[in-house]
This record gives sequence, structure tokens and C-alpha cells, in this order.
Amino acid sequence: MKFYDRQKELETLENVRNVAFDVNSQMTVVTGRRRIGKTKLILKSCENTPAVYLFVSRTNEADLCRQFASIIRQSLEVFVPEGVNSLSDLFRLCMEIGRTKKYNLVIDEFQELYQINASIFSDIQNIWDSTKDSTNVNLIVSGSVYTLMHKIFQDYKEPLYGRANSIMRIKPFDVDVLKQIIKDYNPQYTNDDLLALYAFTGGVPKYVELLMDRKSVSVKKMIKQLTEENSIFIEEGNIMLVQEFGKKYGIYYSVLSAIASGINEPSRILQVTGLKTLGGILLRLEDDYDVIVKKRPVLAKDGSQTVRYEIKDHFLRFWFRYIVRNQNLVQTGQYERLREIVANDYETFSGKELEDYFKDKIVLTEPVESIGSWWDTSRKANRDNEQNEVDIVATYYDEKKVLIAEVKRQRKNFRPEKFLEKVEKLRTRLFYGYAVETRCLTLEDM
Repeated sequence: MKFYDRQKELETLENVRNVAFDVNSQMTVVTGRRRIGKTKLILKSCENTPAVYLFVSRTNEADLCRQFASIIRQSLEVFVPEGVNSLSDLFRLCMEIGRTKKYNLVIDEFQELYQINASIFSDIQNIWDSTKDSTNVNLIVSGSVYTLMHKIFQDYKEPLYGRANSIMRIKPFDVDVLKQIIKDYNPQYTNDDLLALYAFTGGVPKYVELLMDRKSVSVKKMIKQLTEENSIFIEEGNIMLVQEFGKKYGIYYSVLSAIASGINEPSRILQVTGLKTLGGILLRLEDDYDVIVKKRPVLAKDGSQTVRYEIKDHFLRFWFRYIVRNQNLVQTGQYERLREIVANDYETFSGKELEDYFKDKIVLTEPVESIGSWWDTSRKANRDNEQNEVDIVATYYDEKKVLIAEVKRQRKNFRPEKFLEKVEKLRTRLFYGYAVETRCLTLEDM
């Protein structure tokens, strides 16, 4: 797949490189989930400029130093002495090279240095502080393990806290880019095909690339690719999350499985998982691991106890809903049956994804100040078990205006009278005096 989008990121990296080459060394941290395209972006930004690319694999320090020394020699055509067995010595050498050469130094999966030599970060701090002002190295470090990268560079107790000149968090492709990609690979695509690409990949470039390169450009073909016996998607969630969670992954998996199945309120999660207490589990999943997000009704106060939790990553929503829940089918090789389950449930699954698609699209195209959903939390509604919810509520900058929208896959399922009752209730409770715009958004409007 060709290189798409990322123009703002490339511009930022170019600006930093110009400072590094013209003034003094700069350190950039590039983070983002696995498969988000960090390495591809960094290497694209280094094109046509001298660069050293070092990938930190889990091996012993001496072996890693030998690999790195060889790469540095070949990439920069400089002398590197034999027998350098210390990562600290090698990093010092890289900085010294920067006294006479202007170049990019890329260290990928930087957090893995913790497993090899945890003291290296203090050494890097000392070497960086003493050499950065007299050298011209554009240092770019990247990593996929959110907790460790956050700890290394944003925990004030850590040696490299405050050293980065720029920290970039790489996000998935937005809905406009996904639309362009599927149009390039399938000019006759349907909006349901576009929704499936959004729902299954969440715009993660590698997942998109895998589907497009294998000509999985329709709903049916995407589902088939996702549920093939040797598909990377079957084990992808495990590979992602075991790195983050470590030995406690079982507890976190049970909570995430509940949320993925629509059990998203703390009391119900506790009941379904059988845990004695959620303790700090939800807090850690939200703040430490950045896997879930807490949702409140629009305009609810931050301290409100009316909350629902949602898995942030679209692919992980799919993976927990279908792969984790149907591990018995995976383990016994019943992939056809797994495929049937996904296909039969797709309309239900994609309904919520369609809501998120339109929220993303509205944020991209309209000057909204806030956007979310609303649900009735009054005692009467709870007592009467009313399903009083509104899919999308958005307010605008500098305008006393609100957008209230309902999302349906098909317009024939829209009930305008019922919707207008909800709109009036919401207007009188929260938006009295506002200009109210209403919409019914369907697959046709993508």
C-alpha cells in the first residue's frame, strides 16, 4: 500500500530536523499503538538525509552493541571500533559523530532497553545533557508499549523526563483517509464496505494495508480475512495486550470482554465478571494503559457517577467481541463457524460503529466544541426502565447552537415522532434558548 496522509506529522518532523541540523541536537519521541505506522512515518521523514536506524530487539547487551556498531558503520561510513559492548559507550559514540556529521539517529522500540539494561536511561540522560548543545543529531525514539514510553519520558521521577523536545502520539487514519483508500482499491465500494473498514481496523494503517493488499475490499471479504486460520488478526489482541498487562492480563481481559459485549456500567461489570471489587482496575485501564475511555452524558459534570466505559480501540472491540468470546472455536479450528457468527452479528456490531463514524466525521468537518451522547439518568427513567437515549449531541464554538442526531443503518428504521420527543426533552433540560438542529444519519450519509 502506498504512503497515505501524515502530512502534518511529516512537517513537524522536518521542522525538528532542521533545528537539529542547523542549531543543535533535538530529541523527538514518537509513540502510538502497535501497527500504527510509526516506523514507516519516521523512515519517510528521513528520506534523502543521512540516517541510522536501530531496532531494539530482546537480546543481551553485547550482541545488541555488535549489531548496532555494524549498522552505524554501514549507514554513515564512519569508523566504529570493534569490541564496544556497552550501550552507553555506543550512544556516546553516536553523539560524538554528531560533532562532524548531521544525521538522523532512530531508535525503534526504545522501551525494550528496560529489559536489557535499565540503567541505560540515566546514562543517556547524562550523555545527552553534556553533548546536545555542541552536536547536530536528530534523535528520534519510538515505542509501542504505552505504559513504558509514558513512564520513561513523562514520569518526573525518571531520568529522561523533560529531555524530549517533542512528543508525538500517532493516531489512526481519519475517516476521510479511509474513504480515499477504499476508493483507490475498490472504486465501486459501498458505504457498508467503508463502515466495515472503519469498524474492523479503526484506521490502523497496518490492518488497512493487510486487508487492501489481499483484496479484502468488501464486508464479506474483510470478515473472511479476519477469521482465516492463519490470519494475524486472531492473535493480534494477545500480542498487543500481554505486552502491556503482564501477568495480570486475565483480570483485565475479563473486564474488557464485558465492556465489549455492552456491559459497560461499573455495577454490571462487577456482577458479570464475578470480581469481588473493581478496585483500581478501571482506573488503570483508563489512565495507565489508555485502553478504555469513560463516557458521561453530554454536559454531565466531571464528578458525576453516571458513567459508561468503552474500549477506545476499534479493532480491540472486534477482537474481544468475537475472538476472545469464541476461543473454543479458535482452539478447535472451527473458523467457518466463527465467520458465520461475525457475519450474522455484523449489522448489530456495526450500528454502534456507525455512531462513532459520524462523530469522527462531524469533528473533522464542523467547528464543534464538544460531542458525545446523552441518556436519561433521572430516577423516573430508571424506575420506568425507559430507553431514553440520544446517539449524538454536539455543541459549537461561539454559537448557542446544538446538533441532536439519531443514527440508523437504514432510514426506514427511523421513528421521527419518538426522536422529536427526545429532542424536546433534551432541549428543555439542557439547551433552552439554543438553536437546535436535528438530523437522522444513515449509511447513505457517510
